[in-house]
Amino acid sequence: MRRAAWLCLLICAGSAHAEDGYDLWLRYRPVEAPWAARYRSFATEVVADPGAQFAAQELLRGMAGLLSVTPSEASRVTRNGAIVLRTPGSRANLGVPPADLKGLGNEGYLIRSIEVNGHRATLIAANSNIGVLYGAFGFLRLVQTRQPLQALNLRELPRIPHRILNHWDNLDGTIERGYAGASIWDWQTLPGRLEPRYADYARACASIGINGAVLNNVNADALSLTPQYLEKAAALARVFRPFGVKVYLSARFTAPIEIGGLKSADPLDEAVRIWWRQKVEEIYRYIPDFGGFLVKANSEGQPGPQDYGRSHADGANMLAAVLAPHAGLVMWRAFVYAGHQDEDRTRQAYDEFVPLDGQFAANVLLQVKNGPLDFQPREPGHPLFGAMPKTPMLLELQITKEYLGFATHLVYLGPLYEEALRFDTHAKGSDSSIAKSIDGMAGVSNIGAARNWTGSQFDQANWYAFGRLAWNPEISSRAIAEEWVRMTFSNDARFVAPTVAMMMGSREAAVDYMTPLGLAHLMAAGHHYGPGPWQGGGARADWTPPYYHRADADGIGADRGAGGSNAVSQYSQPLAAQFDDPKLTPEKYLLWFHHLSWDYTLASGRTLWDELVMHYSRGVEYVRQMRRTWATLEPYVDSERYAETTAFLAIQEGEARWWRDACIAYFQSLSKRPLPDGYAPPEHMLEEYEAISTPYAPGNPGWTAAPFRH
Repeated sequence: MRRAAWLCLLICAGSAHAEDGYDLWLRYRPVEAPWAARYRSFATEVVADPGAQFAAQELLRGMAGLLSVTPSEASRVTRNGAIVLRTPGSRANLGVPPADLKGLGNEGYLIRSIEVNGHRATLIAANSNIGVLYGAFGFLRLVQTRQPLQALNLRELPRIPHRILNHWDNLDGTIERGYAGASIWDWQTLPGRLEPRYADYARACASIGINGAVLNNVNADALSLTPQYLEKAAALARVFRPFGVKVYLSARFTAPIEIGGLKSADPLDEAVRIWWRQKVEEIYRYIPDFGGFLVKANSEGQPGPQDYGRSHADGANMLAAVLAPHAGLVMWRAFVYAGHQDEDRTRQAYDEFVPLDGQFAANVLLQVKNGPLDFQPREPGHPLFGAMPKTPMLLELQITKEYLGFATHLVYLGPLYEEALRFDTHAKGSDSSIAKSIDGMAGVSNIGAARNWTGSQFDQANWYAFGRLAWNPEISSRAIAEEWVRMTFSNDARFVAPTVAMMMGSREAAVDYMTPLGLAHLMAAGHHYGPGPWQGGGARADWTPPYYHRADADGIGADRGAGGSNAVSQYSQPLAAQFDDPKLTPEKYLLWFHHLSWDYTLASGRTLWDELVMHYSRGVEYVRQMRRTWATLEPYVDSERYAETTAFLAIQEGEARWWRDACIAYFQSLSKRPLPDGYAPPEHMLEEYEAISTPYAPGNPGWTAAPFRH
């Protein structure tokens, strides 16, 4: 009872403070009438197995905040409205036939209305304590979103086994492509000081079913594998373990040289194999449930097996062999492109990996980005999905918005994730979605030391959407947005409907004002902040926008058809034929696959040039409308979060106009076409846009963040 009273005081004290976003979607603010009275009758006491204490604590915390009354804790059901937490190992009656838990695995759960000793109760049952914890969050979600609790019979289990956040955090506290301040991991004070937000992070991950975290950047520092840092990682693993979040580490391929004193990292060298075996055994002494390694090899200057004349399979299998006795995984990234420049960079991963299908060990998962380039606002599905049936795969998505306006642009990524998961590869005929071909999802984290975790309030929705879709790829992005809005802000329909509508169109608006009609990689070089379609030269052409848009006096777009790079041939039929014909190619991918005349006629009857101008302008207008919508919602939002979002939307509108005007000015200098009637010219001359320089934009690999913590 003392713990329950303490929880009530904690929740009540927290509610007196202005909201800053720290609580994420786990706010647990008081439920309004008439729902509060209804729910109180379903939460009078909590009866839990001894091992389910974290689930019980979450329910007590949640109900204290939501219902302003803390349920009592009991060893058995004594009244109507009990919530019963059970696993098959319980000495008490399970509450359902054991067969009902079959098929739920280690993480699934059921929530069922039952009767115990003549009392009405709600059972949350699972095969493990982690499953019960997931069920507790599921039950609380029902209350947070104002769902009825009568006659419940819910059965939930994850459709995808590996649901992992990839933190691109460096040991110096910076984050590559991070826009929420410094790293959440304070490596300097670990393991001596465990910041409370470490547990809050793991709790938030568990609430949406995320079960793994790669702690360090894929551009790895070998020092992360030394005892000094393994001790720190082990401390985090101890915090995460009760929440079902496994720790993984990015491994630098040349670690045997850099920290092991060897002269080679050749994966077929016996000394190298012995070194990795000993290193892995050491890691498992620190972290008994260590998940495994994420590896970026032979990509963007990172070392790898090809440096020794070996294949990706040779490198991955060497690590897999030493991890296998511990049930560890190797997540081998397929984001590779050659040290020399090829005709079409988007072909390279497919060309490099498909011949290796069937050669990878069983505990190797190939980690493949959603599209064949690099997290663009829109890409077609990666042709590797479905092309390697003998190789397990992870879908890699970016939660941080490297190419979508950083933290200041309100861009809800749920529709992007949904589009990627539902992309039909046709590898096994129709209905061969990417979602059906993967064994895991990896999300490049947007989390930092910022008080609101992600740099902006609405970027929290992308973390939430990743977790929910990784749990169940069949949930619609709209349903997820509505859940998040109700849990994070308000259940008032006058707020929910316009906010969800605003979110749902935000990604398409960003595509419009950045890269419409299949264009890609128009961002300024390096930091990818703002437009830079004119930026050529440099060490490699395939690091520059002109390589991708191929705009000239005659037209615009990359020719990836049979007469060009023939990247279309990497897709199964009928996609290959469809993408090869501009008349059949969906217009959202048109310039990805085809170089077309400025005067090419689209389905709208407009020319390609006029359609581009229309899309760029439409994107800006959508942001203006988001600002107008948000201005009407002030009565439903606390002042701090309202003000922050208001400021960021103003920034977004200014930068959307910058994108629109700079790109139109540049492409018009090549097309020589007039703007269609009714569309305003760019505000400035092209030369003024070309002169803009932002060398200290955040997230750049060479940029150093000023660490801040709260």
